[in-house]
Amino acid sequence: MTKPSSGGRAKLVTGSIPGHLVRQTTPAIVGVAAIMSVGIIDAYFIGQLGGDELAAISFIFPVITALQSLGVGVMVGVNSVVSRALGEGDEDRALARANLGMALGLAAGVAIGIALFALRRPLFALMQADAEILPLIDEYMAPFSLGFPLLITMMGMNGVLRGQGAAKSNTTVLIIYSAANWVLDPLLITGAFGIGGFGIAGAAYATLGGWLAAIIAAWWILGKHQLPIAPAAMRGCNWPAQVRAIARVAGPAAFTNSINPAGLAVLTSLLAVEGAAAVAGFGVGGRLQSFAVVPLLALSGSIGAIVGQNWGAREYDRARRALVQAGMFCVAYGAAAALVLYMARGWFAELFSDEADVTAAAAEYLAISVWGYAGYGILITVNGALNAIDRASNALALSISRVLLVMIPVAWIARASLGTQAVYIGELAANWIGGLAAIAIAWRVLWHPFGERSG
Repeated sequence: MTKPSSGGRAKLVTGSIPGHLVRQTTPAIVGVAAIMSVGIIDAYFIGQLGGDELAAISFIFPVITALQSLGVGVMVGVNSVVSRALGEGDEDRALARANLGMALGLAAGVAIGIALFALRRPLFALMQADAEILPLIDEYMAPFSLGFPLLITMMGMNGVLRGQGAAKSNTTVLIIYSAANWVLDPLLITGAFGIGGFGIAGAAYATLGGWLAAIIAAWWILGKHQLPIAPAAMRGCNWPAQVRAIARVAGPAAFTNSINPAGLAVLTSLLAVEGAAAVAGFGVGGRLQSFAVVPLLALSGSIGAIVGQNWGAREYDRARRALVQAGMFCVAYGAAAALVLYMARGWFAELFSDEADVTAAAAEYLAISVWGYAGYGILITVNGALNAIDRASNALALSISRVLLVMIPVAWIARASLGTQAVYIGELAANWIGGLAAIAIAWRVLWHPFGERSG
């Protein structure tokens, strides 16, 4: 395939910074909302199967979120190296890195999928899932594990699109993935047109179908952009150096994005002693919260291309201004979203279950956790910027410290006196302290002179 001409300088290093933030983030909001809607729709149809099935998906949710975060790590790694190469004006290196990143992602997905399939049962037993729920979990996780390489492949392709600032095309891929899920969920979970569904396993089958549809679309879309799928571009590109460049960001970014859901998995295990209703309510609240923070997640993804291209072009002041403006949005939106969810928490909880103890648990979780949205937004946006400038190790240290030094210890220590509320307070404290720590690290890394010399 012939490589299209770049048409000049990377497009995000000139022009209005607020304009770039809006143009890159708005399509991303649609894409992330589409992805999050899959979880909401899954929970809705699985909730119709019964309380045990809803509890099972609540155990599964933080685990698959952590696994999906490995895919996000691949996407962030590819985004980072591609955007910086384009910012430096080296399109050949950007094309080589793009194709190598997609190939590495596929290989990693196969290895992780095999390991997950082998370890899926002991993993959930360790999380305190009881004997009635474990078979339901296994029905979902077996096909999900085998199809996992499809997810990583899709994420690698999206990393290439994001790195070149193709926000609308990236969103198109995500919408296709989500739309396939929307159609397949009711057909495969509960059944339709006189055909019985597969129960909780149907949700996994629908997810695999969505990934496959997205990969086909991404393959076609990439061919129309600056950096198409071109395996020949990897020849003579100094593989060891390029692999190290990608892995230096992708590895830490994967763990950075997976540490929060891993922490939520620990919180789920702490709630398990309170019964299935507490776990189910936590799962419902978590799904609602994931949807509420969509604009923050979209911003954390779009900031990478803007900061990465400007850092690669040595436009350091533009990169810094973009991050400051993004942080201001996090504070404003986080406060507004928290107020809406707090006021309507009971109504939202009742959408997913008619069992009083489940809805009460979900409403209690939302009453506390929502007030940390602003801090969480700042944290993930700063992480996106750090990954973009090849400071993924700082983002990783920040995320690990937030979970291991704040979230889990607070929940563990306070649960004897506060019960389930201790888990919610642990998450709230982690978001606020993590946000403040992110501000300090961003100031140290992006505003300190050594960042410019090594950018």
